Amino acid sequence: MALIKSISGIRGTIGGFPGENLTPIDIVKYTAAYGVFVKQKAGNKKCKVVLGRDARISGSMVEQLVCATLIGLGIDVVNAGLATTPTVEIAVEEAQADGGIILTASHNPKQWNALKLLNAKGEFVNAEEGQQILEIASNDTINFADVENLGKVSFVSYDDIHISRILSLPLVNVEAIKAANFKVAIDAVNSVGGIILPKLLVALGVKEIIPLYCTPDGNFPHNPEPLPEHLTDITKLVIDQKADVGFVVDPDVDRLAIICEDGNFFGEEYTLVAVADYVLSKTPGNTVSNLSSSRALKDITEKYGMQYFASAVGEVNVVEKMKQVQAIIGGEGNGGVIYPALHYGRDALVGIALFLSHLAESKLSCSQLRKKYPTYVISKNKIELTPDINLENILVAVKEAYKQYPINDIDGIRIDFDHEWVHLRKSNTEPIIRIYAESTTADSANRLANAIIEKIKNLAGL
Repeated sequence: MALIKSISGIRGTIGGFPGENLTPIDIVKYTAAYGVFVKQKAGNKKCKVVLGRDARISGSMVEQLVCATLIGLGIDVVNAGLATTPTVEIAVEEAQADGGIILTASHNPKQWNALKLLNAKGEFVNAEEGQQILEIASNDTINFADVENLGKVSFVSYDDIHISRILSLPLVNVEAIKAANFKVAIDAVNSVGGIILPKLLVALGVKEIIPLYCTPDGNFPHNPEPLPEHLTDITKLVIDQKADVGFVVDPDVDRLAIICEDGNFFGEEYTLVAVADYVLSKTPGNTVSNLSSSRALKDITEKYGMQYFASAVGEVNVVEKMKQVQAIIGGEGNGGVIYPALHYGRDALVGIALFLSHLAESKLSCSQLRKKYPTYVISKNKIELTPDINLENILVAVKEAYKQYPINDIDGIRIDFDHEWVHLRKSNTEPIIRIYAESTTADSANRLANAIIEKIKNLAGL
C-alpha cells in the first residue's frame, strides 16, 4: 500500500512487496543503514541504541527484526519495551546512548508502523542526517559484525524516570493538583498510554482516574488520531461520570487532546495555547509553533510582551527553531507540547502535568479556562496526490495569484490575510496535499479553504 521515507522516519503499511510496503526486508534494510550511521557518528566505537515501541499489533514483529539487526551490526540494544515516544527520547539521554529507534506510526491506523530515528541527544535526526541514512541504505555495502563482536541486549523500563523528571519540574504544582481533588478520564486507544498515564496521574495526586481503552494490545477501538469525530466514547464518559477533564493521547503519546467537563472539545490547537499561557505567566520567553498551527499562540505570547516565531512543519523543524530563538515553550497545533525544561520532544505527559497545574491554580472549570483564549477555527483539508499532479508548479501559481499578501514559503506556502491565513503543503507522512485555513469562524475558514482547493483543482486539471 505505501512506504514513505521522510523527515519523520521510515513509515509504511505492513505486508506486501519489499520497496512498496514496510516489509521485514525493508525494516532490516533501513535499520541496518541507521546502525551504520550511528557507528559512523560515534567514530566506529562500541555503540548503544535505545529501542522502544507502541502497542500496535505489528510491534513485536518489527521489534524483533530491529533488535536482531542492530545486534548483528555489533550494537548493544537497550530495549525499553512498550514505551511512549517521549519516554524513549528521555531514555536515550538517561542511558547515554548513541541513538534511539521508536517503533510507532503515531496516529496512523493499525496497518501502519514506522521507524522513528533519534540522535544521541534523544531528538529526531534532521533532514541532512535522514538523507545520509537513505544513501547508506541504497548502497548495499553494509558490513555486519563477526560472531565475536555481536551486540548485546538489555531490558530497562524508563517510565518511572520519565514521571520522576516531570514531577521535579518547578512549574508542575503537585500540591495544587492534589488540593483540587480532580476526577480525570483518560482514553489511551489501547496503546502504551494505558500503561503510563495512570501512573503519572497517581503521582500527580489525582484522586480519581476513569480509564477507557487502556489495555495495551494494539486493538485500536477507534481511529487513533485524537480528533473530535473519533472521541465520542470518552466525551460520553466525561459527562456521565462527571469528570473534571478528559485526556486523550495517540498510540505513542506525543499528542494530547482535552475534553472539557461539559463534553466539549478543548481544541487540539489549544492544548499548546493553554500550556504556553501557564508557562509564560511564570517564566516569560519566546514561543514557536509550525506554520499550520493557530495564531492563538502568537496572541498569547504577545500578551506577555514576548516574541512568537513560526517554523516549517515537522517536530525536528520546530525544535531547531526553538533552539535558535531560545524558546521556553513550543510545539505543534496537533496537541504536541514541547517543553525544553524537560526535553526537546513532543510530550503528552508533561502536557498533562502542566495543564493540570494550570487548571488547579486557576480554580476555573476546564470549559471556563478555554473561554479565556481567543477563538479561531481551522479548516483542515487534503487532496490525494496522483502522479499527474505537479505540486511545485501549483505552488508557484498560487504564490503568484496571491503575491499582494504576506507569504511564507519555508514549507509549502502560507498566505496571511488580515485576520485569517491559509497554508498548503505536501504531507511528510502521507501522499497528500494538506490545505489548512484559519479564521474567526468555521464558515469563513471553510470558505477560505474551499477557494484555495478550487484554485488547486483548476491548476491541476482535476
